[in-house]
Amino acid sequence: MSALAAVLFDMDGTLVDTEGLWWQVTRDVAAGLGHDLTDADAPEVVGRAVEDTAAHLARVTGRDDTERVAAALGDVFFRRVDAGVPLRPGVQRLLSELEHQGVPFALVSASPRTVVDSVTRGALAHVPFAFTLSADDTVRTKPHPDPYRAAAERFGAAPAACVAVEDSPDGAASAEAAGCALLVVPSLLPVPPSPRRTFADSLDGIGAADLRRCVEAGRHYPDGVAEPPVAGHPA
Repeated sequence: MSALAAVLFDMDGTLVDTEGLWWQVTRDVAAGLGHDLTDADAPEVVGRAVEDTAAHLARVTGRDDTERVAAALGDVFFRRVDAGVPLRPGVQRLLSELEHQGVPFALVSASPRTVVDSVTRGALAHVPFAFTLSADDTVRTKPHPDPYRAAAERFGAAPAACVAVEDSPDGAASAEAAGCALLVVPSLLPVPPSPRRTFADSLDGIGAADLRRCVEAGRHYPDGVAEPPVAGHPA
């Protein structure tokens, strides 16, 4: 079985149950702008950075103050996250197993540093991450490969020897484009299949051996794929 160098966990919707909360916050802010959020908006909201969602709301409402919309989203989301969020099923057991086996792991999030720090001071305060990466720590965030490439580099590991654990299409695209092996546990949005992606309904029952099998499955495919075209993102 292939060696597992490190595990790279997404945060929102993967380790903590915040994707639904982010949807509620976006819905409330959108309503204040005169827009009723629907399922059609989901690809621009779920798993996206604050700035991406703000740009979408600005487009659909005809506004030119994206920065103000982003500030409103970030402020409301931070206050609600700071009040406390629950862990996703199976998270505590998996993290404990990885720690017991000496497998290093890190947090790789598209949320702002303020939100990441709030969660790692709260629901994830007990978790010994090697490091955390936020949307503020790379020039480009998900769905671009930069965050996962940066995380693998910090571990001094090949991306293909690292398993990314993700819940969203953009997060999966980011990890795959970086060349990581990938375990996908979808939350609010379906994630399309690909040869490099292993799927699970929940982290409940997932162990280190399963993550090693993800590395084994991924090594049969090239290290990295072409970056997906994303509206509003520079190439």
